[in-house]
Amino acid sequence: MVEFISETLLPTSRGEFIVRAYRNSADGTEPIALISGSVGDLENVAVRVHDQCQTSEVFGSLKCDCQQQLDFALNYIQDHAPGVVIYLHQEGRGIGLKNKLLAYQLQDSGLDTVEANEELGYAPDLREYGIGAQILIACNVRNMKLLTNNPRKIIGLEGYGLEVVGRESIEIESNPSNKEYLKTKREKLGHFIFNED
Repeated sequence: MVEFISETLLPTSRGEFIVRAYRNSADGTEPIALISGSVGDLENVAVRVHDQCQTSEVFGSLKCDCQQQLDFALNYIQDHAPGVVIYLHQEGRGIGLKNKLLAYQLQDSGLDTVEANEELGYAPDLREYGIGAQILIACNVRNMKLLTNNPRKIIGLEGYGLEVVGRESIEIESNPSNKEYLKTKREKLGHFIFNED
């Protein structure tokens, strides 16, 4: 379901990446792979499968930890190359930007992130990792150390025949705006977050 579009060198403030663009034939989105080093058929490649978060990554929202997780992942794979960050278009755990903002409004009235999604008629997490897995396979990654706190990502990628041989936690210091969000991810979604009371 993924079609290769292009590959180019992307110099960034963190160093150089190869960026590969793909097209998801199911929904027309264009996920990308940011690659540091040469990843083909190596063991224990550092991998982050990351979901787009416009509110945090573009506008600097403090309601989540998405920007900090992306920053951690990009720095990590530069320091521990080879590595890949897969960037998917699954805003708001798969509900889209409009519904994510509606969920924020519900959170302002006292609901947590899971309750807000359910109030809107959605499952707590609609994300799917098949496209990410297909891109990793296209990049010749089969065996990885996954940068994640989310156990569903491990299960989701292994379900496509990829082997997760290790996991690197992404511990982000909370702020007053996302403390409850991180607590909800740990208590209701089973994320491996250990630095929150």
